[in-house]
Amino acid sequence: MADTTRRLHEIDPQVPLLEPGHDYGSLTDKVSDIVDVKPHPKTWFILFLPASLGVMLLLIALTKLFAEGVGIWGIRIPVGWGWDIINFVWWIGIGHAGTLISAILLLFMQDWRTSINRFAEAMTLFAVMCAGMYPIIHMGRPWVAYFILPYPNSMALWPQFRSPLAWDVFAISTYFSVSLLFWYTGLVPDFATMRDRAKNKVAKYIFAIFSLGWRGSARHWSRYEMAYLLLAGLSTPLVVSVHSIISFDFSVGIIPGWHTTIFPPYFVAGAVYAGFAMVLILAIPIRRLYHLQDIITMKHIDLMAIVMLVTGLVVFYGYVMEAFFAWYSNSFWERAMMVHRSMGYYAWSYWALIFCNGLVPQFLWFKRVRRSTVSLFVISVIVSIGMWLERYVIIVTSLARDFLPTNWGNYHGTQWDVATFVGTLGFFTFMFLLFVRFIPMISAFELKMLLEKQKHKGKAH
Repeated sequence: MADTTRRLHEIDPQVPLLEPGHDYGSLTDKVSDIVDVKPHPKTWFILFLPASLGVMLLLIALTKLFAEGVGIWGIRIPVGWGWDIINFVWWIGIGHAGTLISAILLLFMQDWRTSINRFAEAMTLFAVMCAGMYPIIHMGRPWVAYFILPYPNSMALWPQFRSPLAWDVFAISTYFSVSLLFWYTGLVPDFATMRDRAKNKVAKYIFAIFSLGWRGSARHWSRYEMAYLLLAGLSTPLVVSVHSIISFDFSVGIIPGWHTTIFPPYFVAGAVYAGFAMVLILAIPIRRLYHLQDIITMKHIDLMAIVMLVTGLVVFYGYVMEAFFAWYSNSFWERAMMVHRSMGYYAWSYWALIFCNGLVPQFLWFKRVRRSTVSLFVISVIVSIGMWLERYVIIVTSLARDFLPTNWGNYHGTQWDVATFVGTLGFFTFMFLLFVRFIPMISAFELKMLLEKQKHKGKAH
């Protein structure tokens, strides 16, 4: 039956998003058993060990940073922004796909979001946590981080509201708060299911607290759907606004290579591109580890690959426009920046970026590649590396060669730059594995709604 359905995927675009053989009970069991059933897969523990070591590495790197200051990093004049800001923008970009999948696809009534929205939202939260560390530790004196917030005081100390860095604080904190609320609201009905199924008293008590007394009455469902839709409407503009504001960090400056109006849409498309690549990096091993091929089908994988291809083309268009602006602006400095970027000291990073983000994703035009999970996983990893390189090229190559040759200087990250970045990767993986272990990672009640739709659709035909 499974082979027949897979063949149908190749010839019928209207093939169901859930493979046949499921009823409401089996869907509940499938999702809940990932949390309930013991022992947990050994692979989870094998992955948890290096993730824990990554968290330890992050703690060591931050302790060293707080003890000795940002001098342990490679940042020097003229490159005052290095790996810290590169990583910050990279993590924020990854945090975009979750809200995009959940909110925008919900408003457009796209049913294929149902199997992937929950863990994509979790991915958003953990990525934003990683991103949020960098502006704080980049200050050098993180214990006075509250100075960037508008708090009541008698010393007339207020944030510099004309600074894009202050805009970042409000954009990120708002995005994180709304994303957390949206994620939690969607979890309430499933927490109630876990409460009712729990055999352990402690687990039952914890799930009862988080389910907020949910009983599934008509009034509960009515209010839930209204709140969820309103939060989706609130989240949607945030997807666009957050990375637009991040791009203002650069585009309002006068440094050659930063002062272009294409940055806001280019950054937003790049964020969605990187976010979907990370969703695929997570979804492909998860569906195999927990045998979810009948819920996260090849149709989901294919659709995500198509979104990645489209946003990748927008990003590549941005690269072409950057080169065009440098020529068409008739600015000596912009042209010199572009020549240095493509043929100078950092040319390796520019051409590696073009290879990762411009050439490799073109394989996604082929259906055979989009239907191969191994190929898609490899392409997604390459795209993630390419998106990190994009931020490296924008930040480092522009700062290293500004207007005065006496200011020029090259930049290299240190072992502590690498340790902090690897540490945040470990922290992200650590948090995600805990989420998979203790919280339903797929929305069971939305799967049941999808099954109901499929039944009615089948009867109509």
